[in-house]
Amino acid sequence: MNSPNPNLNPNLNPNDLARTLSRLGFRCLSSELDDFLARAIKGRWDPRTLLEQMARMEEAEKARRSLERRLRTARIGRFKPMADFDWNWPRKIDRPLIETALSLDFIPEGRNLVLLGANGLGKTMITKNIAHAAVLAGFSVLFRTASDLLDDLQSDSALRLRRKLKKYARPTLLCIDEIGYLPLSQNEASLFFRLAVRGYEHASLIITSNKSSLDWGMIFNDHVLATAILDRLLHYSTTLNIKGESYDLKKKRKVG
Repeated sequence: MNSPNPNLNPNLNPNDLARTLSRLGFRCLSSELDDFLARAIKGRWDPRTLLEQMARMEEAEKARRSLERRLRTARIGRFKPMADFDWNWPRKIDRPLIETALSLDFIPEGRNLVLLGANGLGKTMITKNIAHAAVLAGFSVLFRTASDLLDDLQSDSALRLRRKLKKYARPTLLCIDEIGYLPLSQNEASLFFRLAVRGYEHASLIITSNKSSLDWGMIFNDHVLATAILDRLLHYSTTLNIKGESYDLKKKRKVG
């Protein structure tokens, strides 16, 4: 029979016990120790029930921290829920397609979603709702405007650029908002092409643009490059065209 370890103190006071549990990684249990012990005594838990409750508590806390971390990383920002979306305002919108996209069926299949339409028709709102649903479902997500993403990709070394391209190719879902609001320089167009190539068939993309795909040659200032980018984006994707007048203009008219 093994003799007890002389370095172990069988009579830890509550504060020492909480600190020990925290060091061992039981963060939730250490912070709620008094309440947990009170429930165990009141419920007359046997040793197995006690361990099961400890495991459930720590598992739930781990899931909560993981969700918070993925939400921070995604950088989705503030958005209105789809319950507030005015489906009757756009002149043309495929509601069943959007609701299917909100079910996230395209992500496990590695397909892309391209939302096209004039400003103020809800493309960003839809994208953020899909991104948020994906985070809640356990997927890794990044949401960036095209300008922010391309600014970040500007690097003074090839090594730094490779690292950044790898960062943007890593998530399961990458959302790039507002392609086409400003024409891209030759360098920016090249960077976007490299990003599209890196993520091709490995993850899902959501792209929003206020320009028809026929006008992407003007966005990228290079029709050949635009065609190559579209080939990769549209090869395995669903394209949603939203038509109508800006919802913001509608609200301004009401105020006026």
